[in-house]
Amino acid sequence: MSAQDRVNPSADSIAASVRAAQTESGKKLPPVHLWDPPFCGDLDMRIARDGTWFYLGTPIGRAALVKLFASVLRKDGDDYFLVTPVEKVGITVDDAPFVATDFEVAGQGEGQVLTFTTNVGDTAIACADNPIRVERDPDTGEPSPYVLIRADLEALIDRKSFYRLVEIGAHHDGWFGVWSGGTFFPIIPSGELLD
Repeated sequence: MSAQDRVNPSADSIAASVRAAQTESGKKLPPVHLWDPPFCGDLDMRIARDGTWFYLGTPIGRAALVKLFASVLRKDGDDYFLVTPVEKVGITVDDAPFVATDFEVAGQGEGQVLTFTTNVGDTAIACADNPIRVERDPDTGEPSPYVLIRADLEALIDRKSFYRLVEIGAHHDGWFGVWSGGTFFPIIPSGELLD
């Protein structure tokens, strides 16, 4: 592809391509996993740890536009891209691309089911296919909990939701954690809670 033929990516061109793809597919989420367009370079777009999307250093204030971009977000290896049928552009993600802002509980104990909702309106049931994991800062011990939402894309579970998870937690096989979808997700070794 010559430099003349190369697509010049911008937020507007990505948004237009996504809208066209959504109209064609008629589906909520476009099939980004099936698209293999050429890489067109990096876009000055960043998702902050708190879930705020920035373009050219300015927060994107329109929630509908953020949802549109989120619908074509894909993770390949350790890198994040916005992918349309005609272009693939790299973006920066500070931590996880989404934030789990709430969850609903159905049932209790081992039969409990937790359904998470993200800042962009996606939902996911925590289960073996959508696990919850907790990373701890090696210096401070501060936990960072995540839940897999879709296709290698995680949501950082916000603080209030994490506190709610701890309130409904249980001990199992030497760990304190939560049950959902028939799977136990460890948060912290039980012994550390007793120290």
